[in-house]
Amino acid sequence: MDSKVPAHSAQHPAHPGNPPDPVRAADRADPAGPAAPSADPPDAPQRRASPPGRARLSPAHRIAADLDGYLGDPMDEAAGPFSYKAIVEAEERDEIPPGAVDAVRAWGFPKYLVPSVLGGRLSTLEELFLVTRGISRRSVTVAVMYGSGLLAVNPVWLWGDERQRRTVADGVLVGDLACFGVSEADHGSDVMASESEAEFDGDELVLTGTKWPVGNATRGRFVTTYARTGARDFSLILVDKRELDPKVWSTLPPVRTVGLRGHDLSGVVFVGARVPVDRVIGRRGSGLVQTLKTLQITRTAIAALSVGTMDAVVRIGMEYARSRTLYGADIYQIPVIRDHLVKAHLDLLIAECTTLPVARTLTVAPGRLSLWSSIVKYFVPVMGEEVVASIGTVLAARGYLREGVAHGVFQKLQRDHAIASIFEGTTHVNLANVAAQLPFLVRPPEETGKEDALLTDLFCWTRTPPAWSPDGRLLQLTNEGRDEIGQRFEEISEELLAAANAHAAPGVAAELKDLMSTIGGLRVRLEEGIRADEGDTTSVAALGRAKRYCELHAMMSCVLTWLHNRHEFGGPFAAGQWLVLCLQRLLQRSQPDMVLSEEFLPPLEDVMFRGFDERRWFSLLSLAELLPDAEDE
Repeated sequence: MDSKVPAHSAQHPAHPGNPPDPVRAADRADPAGPAAPSADPPDAPQRRASPPGRARLSPAHRIAADLDGYLGDPMDEAAGPFSYKAIVEAEERDEIPPGAVDAVRAWGFPKYLVPSVLGGRLSTLEELFLVTRGISRRSVTVAVMYGSGLLAVNPVWLWGDERQRRTVADGVLVGDLACFGVSEADHGSDVMASESEAEFDGDELVLTGTKWPVGNATRGRFVTTYARTGARDFSLILVDKRELDPKVWSTLPPVRTVGLRGHDLSGVVFVGARVPVDRVIGRRGSGLVQTLKTLQITRTAIAALSVGTMDAVVRIGMEYARSRTLYGADIYQIPVIRDHLVKAHLDLLIAECTTLPVARTLTVAPGRLSLWSSIVKYFVPVMGEEVVASIGTVLAARGYLREGVAHGVFQKLQRDHAIASIFEGTTHVNLANVAAQLPFLVRPPEETGKEDALLTDLFCWTRTPPAWSPDGRLLQLTNEGRDEIGQRFEEISEELLAAANAHAAPGVAAELKDLMSTIGGLRVRLEEGIRADEGDTTSVAALGRAKRYCELHAMMSCVLTWLHNRHEFGGPFAAGQWLVLCLQRLLQRSQPDMVLSEEFLPPLEDVMFRGFDERRWFSLLSLAELLPDAEDE
């Protein structure tokens, strides 16, 4: 794609004023990926006519482009509270930049925490995922503030009654924050040991207990509180601080953290707090199941923190590699520096392929989230940590400084991103969730005939997922032995090789044939290991098998992304060299001697540098020649 279509004329975030309507303005955004505001005149054409039959990207991409343009280029000192300069200066004071939250609210981000059926703008998790990615490439701290709120309000959307939903929706839409009071200092993730209690007294509950640490505990109006309501019963209770006597609750001092400085991480204490019985969310005693199901949604959304961080650090690494001169040339020419940046870029593309289908799963196939959300929550943050470490190698001593390159923001991004592997279940917790389901996944169930349609809905970026109508009954605690992404290896491989032989660039089909043979061998060995010890789902070896399953899931996600978008995307995307490189990169996790095909790197590097120069997200969309249709011209 040689021409740059302006995203839209965004208002400066430091002076939000009357921000553009995200939905209407998003229709004018560039489908090639979010970019900084264009310098083109306001009457410049915003869309180009499309070839017959070309579709548009789903609205989520255009909404994210609108927010990205509105917040401005973080590298630019004039980008207000979301410039890296302002972010680092506020970090030194353990604060969020003044005006940052106001700018996000003025754009309308809180509306994407409230389902459209309740007056918000949250239609699909894909939308929330992409706008969170846009915020995260600037400030993980601000993204986490709203992520903590999402965790708290989702149980209300999923199981709450009409009054609960209306009260919380009205509050969130005007900027009120919420928090999820589950953790306790002495029990951590052992929620069955929770000491908080809510005793029934007529038509009231008497709540006593301490929740710590809790995001938004001090600033949050609503506290979705996990408490014992019987001998073996735990319930979620919607507590509105405004309804409580100030004498029966208090907040704890802020917790000092390595990263996320300025985020409200503290605790809340209830001492005989009386709340009406009808504040129990859903059925009494179902709090544990509700919590486990709610985490499936936020585990998926958490990966947006990692993808946004990866985009930010790769951009910082490229800027440094192109501006830093050693031995008579910019350091990108040093083979090891080039290797780090190319691989980091590939990791970001892999993360895109892996996360977006799972974000769509909430409204396409919610019963699959129990497995796929844990895969994403394990795999993408770990990959993000590796990318951050790799770019740290590129920056060398400059990455250790709190000033200099990109105003010294790298060290903040590095510290902030560390939370991604901890929130919503640690790396080990999520691997354990995957390991527990593996014995049931090596015996594929009978096909229903709907598998192909499901995969198209998940992986086709030009298809808009159905709108979310929250219903907790649709989420399941296990995948019940079904994984259409992982279990249809043979069918997908055959389709891939046939399509590559007919349509891919020269040499791609032969490379893919060898790669799929190697991947097939990994699958066979993995399944043999699972069958040999089906009762073992907790050992180190079992977690190792879960890791390999996650890697295979990412490989198949890359394949399916190519298969379901090559016709519409065209260009270097359809040529398929990037797919070969992504599969080789993933295989390096189990076969370190695997090398990237040098002859396939030029198209990738071309879009890397073009994306950097045009200040766009690093994305598969940069490889595409998809044009918006002309219906709005």
